Amino acid sequence: MTALRVLVVDDDFMVARVHRKFVERVPGFEVVGEARTGTEAIDAVRELRPDLVLLDIYLPDMTGLEVLRSLRAATDPVDVLVVSAARDLETVQEAFRGGAVQYLIKPFTAEAMRDRLTEFQRRHRSVQSAVAGSGEMAQREVDALFGAASAARRPSDAELPKGLTVQTLQLVGSALRSATSDEGATLSSAECADEVGLARVSVRRYLEHLVTTGHAEVSLRYGRAGRPERRYRWVG
Repeated sequence: MTALRVLVVDDDFMVARVHRKFVERVPGFEVVGEARTGTEAIDAVRELRPDLVLLDIYLPDMTGLEVLRSLRAATDPVDVLVVSAARDLETVQEAFRGGAVQYLIKPFTAEAMRDRLTEFQRRHRSVQSAVAGSGEMAQREVDALFGAASAARRPSDAELPKGLTVQTLQLVGSALRSATSDEGATLSSAECADEVGLARVSVRRYLEHLVTTGHAEVSLRYGRAGRPERRYRWVG
């Protein structure tokens, strides 16, 4: 199958190169160009015809959201994966409403990028299969396109211990997974709380739930005095 073509858009030269390397590690993808501004991004999409754009929000001439709206309004719209340090609710919602297929908060790991690209590849193949066939899609293919199948496997708030929510569980789990992707790396509840911006006591409840359900493991780090520190690691 032909490799999916990716355009990297980031005003920071070094960051763009890191993202390029992340993409090129994933089988089935190739980076066809880089852009430093919103205007360059729009022109590059028109010229290079990529399948996917990795788009930063903070650009020198316009916001990534403005670029997103322009790209999605084109005659032949391209898919966009937002990669940005912007994590405020308004920006994330605008990206979702604007048609972004995914949103990755910087900094992130190569593994996190691989997961998003693999998911995009799966959806892209579902569409291409329908185009090559009757032009119609079965329910399973529609589910794959919208991510309904994976969403159906996620727990509901009612299935979690009292006081825990799915959204916060996913936030804590994502932070733990990213922080402990390197072999031997662990995270304390205090460090995780700083990462996600929540109270330590609340975050520890989520971490302990992940341990209980087998998604994380815990170890003890002994200091010179006092109780040992509980250190967590994502195990999948």
